[in-house]
Amino acid sequence: MASTRDIRRRIKSVKNTRQITKAMELVAASKMKKAQQLALAGLPYANLMADVLAALAGQVDESTHPFLAKREVKTRGVLLVTTDKGLCGPLNANLFKLVTDIKVPVKYYSIGRKGTQFLARTRRPMVADFQVHDRVPFAEVKVAAEFMVKQFLDGEIDTIEVAYSRFKNTLVQQPTLRPVLPLASLADFLDQLGIDTGTCRTKADDREVLFEPSPEDVLNSLLPYYVNHQFHQLVLSAKASEHSARMVAMKTAKDNATELLGDLTLEYNKARQAAITQEILEIAAASFSAS
Repeated sequence: MASTRDIRRRIKSVKNTRQITKAMELVAASKMKKAQQLALAGLPYANLMADVLAALAGQVDESTHPFLAKREVKTRGVLLVTTDKGLCGPLNANLFKLVTDIKVPVKYYSIGRKGTQFLARTRRPMVADFQVHDRVPFAEVKVAAEFMVKQFLDGEIDTIEVAYSRFKNTLVQQPTLRPVLPLASLADFLDQLGIDTGTCRTKADDREVLFEPSPEDVLNSLLPYYVNHQFHQLVLSAKASEHSARMVAMKTAKDNATELLGDLTLEYNKARQAAITQEILEIAAASFSAS
């Protein structure tokens, strides 16, 4: 049996660990709530974009826009969105497994230090990595989006896809490979946008809408905004998943520390009782010998 001094040291260490994990749990919960609020704040913009595109759908030739034109896929472009820090359970590992299953020629782009380290460690072709802070500023995400779009338009890559952890609820974060470009059609894009925003447009708008200077010019200006907004929403979802996974992991660690603390306290009491009993026996034996 360990000495009472050693057990006291372990109890102190476990108490410190529990205090740290509890603080990290509270911080992660606060950040998760803020990330969810930011994601919800972008829904009105997405809904308005869908209304305009729905009005445009019947007035433009979709095949003329490079975002809608079909092309042969020779090299895929995948943006891997991971965390900068650990202590978030299997969140990153599930994403890495998803990336490992991609076998065709692909060029990688990274947001998050863990993803950058994984791509370098596994010697996968990484073109660029980007840094995005916890608040997920739109300007920082826009840099990554515009860089990948330029690569797409220049023919360096034939698709733009985002591998991220999709936030479903506090306990479930689903690793997802989401295609962004090229768009199959405006109708498919509107269907997907309706799924993302939780809206369903069953009735078409039959009003006559005039676009200036022309429907094609409006479409050419609007679709890049869509791509930037889509990137931002996906990174926000990944950040919400990160903070949620970290909150759950820290709560589990805190509960384990509490359970271990109870076991150590019981062990300490047993050791102390055994020491007291041993001292009493020694005193009794000494008294018996003296008599």
